[in-house]
Order: sequence, then C-alpha cells, then structure tokens
Amino acid sequence: MWNEKMAARAKCREIDPDALFVQGAAQNRAKLICRGCPVRTQCLAEALDSRIEFGVWGGMTERERRALLRRRKDVTSWYDLLTSAEKRYEEERTQPEPVRTGAPAVSAEPAVPAVAHQ
Repeated sequence: MWNEKMAARAKCREIDPDALFVQGAAQNRAKLICRGCPVRTQCLAEALDSRIEFGVWGGMTERERRALLRRRKDVTSWYDLLTSAEKRYEEERTQPEPVRTGAPAVSAEPAVPAVAHQ
C-alpha cells in the first residue's frame, strides 16, 4: 500500500536514508525521526506486511518488528489493522466531551443500607 504520495509526505524524506539503517543505541535516535510523521502508521504497516528485515520503519526497529510479528501471527494485513486502529483513535480523540449538568445521576434501584443488620 506504500506509494509515492506517502513517501512524499514522510518526515524521513528530508534526511540521509542511512540515518535509519543504524545499529545499537543509534536506533533510538533514528526512531525519534519517525515521531510526528504523518505517514508513520502506513510506513510501519508496509514494513510489517513486507517483512522488511533492516532499518527503522514507522518508529520500530527490526527487532521490535520481529517480536510483534511473532506475537501476532494472526494478522493477515497490518495495513488494514493499523490504519483502522488509527482511524478509530482519531475519531475518539476528536469526539466532544459529554455535557455535564452537575446534577447527580438518579438510580431506579433502592438505596442499600450502609450498615448490615445483625
């Protein structure tokens, strides 16, 4: 599902690609490049669906991706799973807060005494 439109929007298009193909502690710095990227989810999905073995993709190292693939063998399309989860998250995040009137909720159940009878 990765395409030229997505690549054109990726944050990493502005850096040296070798910065994403590092090892050790440098991988943590490379993962920071992905933070806030508008196509991070699609990038990660592409790496997982294509079983890309090297480099930081979508904010995850190859080791992290391998571990995720082992844990979730049931996933047939990472693109579908991740993009639908991202969409649900965005919808929930943009929902307005419910209006609260300040009045306590009234229950139809009778009140239970605080002290049990002996």
